[in-house]
Order: sequence, then structure tokens, then C-alpha cells
Amino acid sequence: MDAKEINRRVVEQFRAGGDIPGMHRDRLLLLTTTGRSSGKSRTTPMMFHRDGDHLYVVASDNGAKKDPSWYRNLMKDASVGVEVGDEKYDAVASTVEGDERATAWASITAANPFFLEHQAGVEREIPVVELNRVS
Repeated sequence: MDAKEINRRVVEQFRAGGDIPGMHRDRLLLLTTTGRSSGKSRTTPMMFHRDGDHLYVVASDNGAKKDPSWYRNLMKDASVGVEVGDEKYDAVASTVEGDERATAWASITAANPFFLEHQAGVEREIPVVELNRVS
């Protein structure tokens, strides 16, 4: 089964509210971006990290050499949809940088140390993205 089919099934199971084999539903969110070329909505399941009022996702793609498609999409259009738990809302995505990134990265990697391995295996700095709810 390819990655697109796996993602499609995870999205379907997440929205149905049931268990997702091999994953912790409470650690997942669905991020909907607009395709940078197609203009179509693209929904990607991914882990998230909450730190106080901040909600972050990491553009690691399991330590891939290139930024994932969802990240390249939001670089063109930062307006995204977020589904987390039973909530669904619009948000603006922003890549955190400098001291803010360092603080977020420390919190994220303390809770999820495998991201350090992902970073060690690539030359790019893995982006950390904050999802800010639109009022």
C-alpha cells in the first residue's frame, strides 16, 4: 500500500472517530492545505505538539531530504484547515524561526526525541510550523 492510500485511510478513520491501527489518535491532527499547483484541497494526517497555547507540526517527513508537499503548499498559501480531536477550524500556518524555533524545537524534541535523529540525517533545517487559529 502506498503512502497516499495509507493517508487516505488514516483521514477516513480519524474523521469517523475510531481507532487508527498503529497510531495514537490523540497525537494526530489533520492539516488541509491548498495544492500549490493544482489549487485543490489536500489533507494530510500528522503528529502535532502542543505547548501551552501553541500548536506545532514538524515538516520532517520522516527525515526526508526535501520538505514535504504539505509544507511547500503552505509556503504558497498559509491559510489551512485543522482538525484536532473533535474540533475543526481555520488557521494560519507560520514557520517559526530564530529563538522561537529553538524554544519550540527543544520542547518538541524533549517529547519526541526521534525528531533529533531525523534532523541529524539531513542537511536542511527541518521546519517547525505553528498553527494559529483564525478568530
